[in-house]
Amino acid sequence: MPTQYRVAFWNLENLFDIEGSPRREEKVARAIGGDIKGWTQALLDRKISQLAAIIKEMGINKGPDLLGVCEVENRFVLELLVQALAPLKRNYQIIHHDTQDRRGIDVAFIYDGNQFSVPSGPGVESVFSHFVLRRNATRDIVQVNFVTKKNRMLVVMGNHWPSRTGGESESAAYRAMAGETLAYFHQRVLEIYGDGTPVLALGDFNDEPFDTSLVDYALADRSADKVIRGRNPYFNNLMWPMMGKSLGTHYFDGPNMLDNILVNKNLLKAASPIKVKPNSANILRYAAMTDKVSGGPRRFGGMGKAVDQSGFSDHFPVEVVLTEDD
Repeated sequence: MPTQYRVAFWNLENLFDIEGSPRREEKVARAIGGDIKGWTQALLDRKISQLAAIIKEMGINKGPDLLGVCEVENRFVLELLVQALAPLKRNYQIIHHDTQDRRGIDVAFIYDGNQFSVPSGPGVESVFSHFVLRRNATRDIVQVNFVTKKNRMLVVMGNHWPSRTGGESESAAYRAMAGETLAYFHQRVLEIYGDGTPVLALGDFNDEPFDTSLVDYALADRSADKVIRGRNPYFNNLMWPMMGKSLGTHYFDGPNMLDNILVNKNLLKAASPIKVKPNSANILRYAAMTDKVSGGPRRFGGMGKAVDQSGFSDHFPVEVVLTEDD
């Protein structure tokens, strides 16, 4: 009987350690300045509690098998989040890699160690941090070579591309760089591990499926057939079917589809041992975290913005289901 894996991604909106934390690097403290003022242990605890409440609802109230996250400051806050998920009785493990981002926010994974493993040991590398080349440091693309419970490799790439701060068009070149970096390492994965390697790339791309960074640079197409038959290492962007339906993962002057799920040909072919469950890609719009006025996500705030302790994040999570044959 095929095994199902529920894979999700969520931008956690500034999940920072407390004001004055001894775990914060001096250069990060200088960069965030007074924004961290008033971010107490009580507020951090509340933020963790709110995030955990939503994550517990994922996977039909069993939690996700694999969760990518971004906008986390360090491993410490991830450990607090995993502790808050203890009622799920999952064997959650953490993959976290510090990047050179100016504000110190990172991309990470939380995964069920009973469903996936991450091989390690002498001469074994399973976690890679791909630097996006630009003048000002940004978040790396984090690649993890997971091994499923049926002993097959699944390469997952977590993304948090440069923001639209300063203007969408003015910052577009930076996201094009990130897209080219993702496409390059997708191709390298196929060259190193074999052309049949399944690759899943997901995250907050800060661009929509039709934007140049995704289409022309990351090679993320709307046509599954083109991805399967094309000579280039294409991705299929699973968010395309939701376009034009007034849906988004982030709201700014209306809905924006900034969080995307990309799969390569080896997750689309009918004969593939690991593949996407048809029509399973979804925006997780839980009622509790939906703003009743805008229809967008109810943000928690902080970091210089007003705090709503009944809020959660400024992004909705996204999810996809993978199946693995016996």
